[in-house]
Amino acid sequence: MSLKYAAPLAAGALAALLGTGVTAQTVDGPAVNWNLSTWGKQRAFTAGMESVAKQLADRTGGKFQIKMHYGEALSRDRENLDGIKLGAFQVAHFCNFYHPGKNPAWMVFTLPFLDLGDWEIGTKVRIAMMKHPAFIKDMDQWNAMPYKSGLLPQYEFMGKGKPPETLEGWKGQRVRAGGGLGDAMKILGAVLSTVPATETYTGMERGTIDAVSLPYTYAHASYQLHTISNWFTNNMSPGTSECAAVINKDAYAALPPQYKKLLEEALPQGYKDQINAYVEIDKKNLPMFKAKLKEVLYSEAELKRFREVAGKPVWDKWVVDNKDKFDAQNVLDTLLAEIEKAKKEKK
Repeated sequence: MSLKYAAPLAAGALAALLGTGVTAQTVDGPAVNWNLSTWGKQRAFTAGMESVAKQLADRTGGKFQIKMHYGEALSRDRENLDGIKLGAFQVAHFCNFYHPGKNPAWMVFTLPFLDLGDWEIGTKVRIAMMKHPAFIKDMDQWNAMPYKSGLLPQYEFMGKGKPPETLEGWKGQRVRAGGGLGDAMKILGAVLSTVPATETYTGMERGTIDAVSLPYTYAHASYQLHTISNWFTNNMSPGTSECAAVINKDAYAALPPQYKKLLEEALPQGYKDQINAYVEIDKKNLPMFKAKLKEVLYSEAELKRFREVAGKPVWDKWVVDNKDKFDAQNVLDTLLAEIEKAKKEKK
């Protein structure tokens, strides 16, 4: 994806946050049928691209269709970028920490304690970062162009067995956590696993995993972890990740101009519907979790200690580990600057 293309997408998506929108008009064009590869079932995470697909179909009278293929029907979750490169499908979701080597710059989003918990701030920052040359270069090698962030919420943990009611309680716990979040948990003495979300239930059920970190609350419920867990954390907020939708560059290039414009215009509503889906499912899930499971809450003193030992030290290590692969310091600095910019705009 070129920087020329990335900028209009960012502007269009940001328009939604600023209260402006595009008047829906019927668009004529050829019949185009795209397939989107994803994993798991229909859920809050998929709501954004479902919204985009509906808008495209509605505004073209059904001529521009994106068919969602759930449950790894087209590709394994770790192989979606490979499928995009081969042209096996036109759109796909991917999660950065499923394969760090495939998208090293995108791993910056897994660093712990980034201030991305606010929906407006998180959306603006993610859209801006998808324009960064290092992000674009990561996707170029897969013949992919970044299209839409999955806006993953802050992670929390859900587990079975003895609850880690203090930071010391994590020592020896076998946890599913990837990227920088995994590094943070390792500092607490946890034993790491990076299995895909689709394998977390089996891992916990068989006793090979004690606790699972996932976007809170939708993912824990989507993968039914609450049915085999006995505790959950509710204020740890250790960080998040990025699972984005990307488009095959050749498929995009073959579109007529009016359909390219439609893809841009569909983003604002797609992001709005994505956020709304997360907010609404929290209203259902959180009371259910509290009624069935032990809620683990940490004191502010403990959280401050966690941030001190597992925050900036992990950021600094990430920069050193990646400095020869790309300008890691610039990627981190840009991310932090975009966070501060979005916070100021929100005031």
